[in-house]
Amino acid sequence: MTPPSGPSRTRRDFLLRAGALSFALVPGFACAAEAPKKKADPYADAVFVEGEPPLPAEGSFTFAVLPDTQYYCEKYPETFVAQTRWIIEQRERRRIAATFHLGDITNQNDLPQWKNARKALQVLMDAGMPMCLTAGNHDHGPTGNGSDRTTMLTDFFPVKELSRASHWAGNYDREPLRSENSYHRLDIAGRRFLILCLEFAPRGDVLRWANEVVTDHADREVILVTHALVYHNDTRLDWKQYGKLQDWSPHIFGLAKPDDDVNDGQEIWDKLISRHENFILTLNGHVVESGLGRVVTSTAKGHAVPQVLVNFQMKPNGGDGWLRLIEMRKDGTMQTYDYSPMRKQMNASKRNQFTIPWA
Repeated sequence: MTPPSGPSRTRRDFLLRAGALSFALVPGFACAAEAPKKKADPYADAVFVEGEPPLPAEGSFTFAVLPDTQYYCEKYPETFVAQTRWIIEQRERRRIAATFHLGDITNQNDLPQWKNARKALQVLMDAGMPMCLTAGNHDHGPTGNGSDRTTMLTDFFPVKELSRASHWAGNYDREPLRSENSYHRLDIAGRRFLILCLEFAPRGDVLRWANEVVTDHADREVILVTHALVYHNDTRLDWKQYGKLQDWSPHIFGLAKPDDDVNDGQEIWDKLISRHENFILTLNGHVVESGLGRVVTSTAKGHAVPQVLVNFQMKPNGGDGWLRLIEMRKDGTMQTYDYSPMRKQMNASKRNQFTIPWA
């Protein structure tokens, strides 16, 4: 993000600005500066393609990704249900192996919105679709303000129920009854995966636990699902380097107080991902603007880890039903497709549809 410009305006510039302001305060006077700004086109960079994404190649399979469904749960619950129904309808033909939710399931962490979330995600559960969930800032605190770690996620998706699924392998050892931090084992097409789901702004001890889990699964390829890691300008969220130049840092939320026991994207990289050689992908939502970003960073031993931001909440109607499919190809690549079952379109722009190495 470009730093704001410093105080370099001349006195003439200042007087011109002040003069314009004084005229603007005169009743009945209007100046060009008062003209309402035209809203930016939310699809200015889109490349729409009618119809569904191509079916996966022989030997490939798919992960479905649901980022930031918060506005669906608040205002457009039918869209959320349409997404999960489409995933199940497409399960066999697209070989969808699991669905990952990236957090901000709800917008205000209240009873009606969690009921909407349960109804939509129940579609996956009833069909036996492996489902990996994590919580976002809007799933925490009164009215979803992220002021503390309270959440209704565990009330609506209790560990006792989630742990019945064959892919469930465990959760944060110091909070055995809470659902925000969990790990899952998936064996697909001869590959062995560990899906690690971490809370928004994970605490230091949660990262201690996560390191132990990954170490114990050194024979598995790890996909990290968390809410805040990559920023929209293809950097990681990094409070120490960028501070307030990056919006929505985990360090600005109330749950960081009083002792700042939270970790942003750079800290997750330093304290967890970079210490292991078996992470192959990270996925997060949370960040708006374009809602898209990618970072590839190598560990000290040269292992490259793709890190991906995807978020559609800023699109019309709470997100227009967009979801992401990640085709895991047997040639060692991952191919993304963004599709909306509501619009029945793909977005084939280079930031939405791309190929990344499968480490």
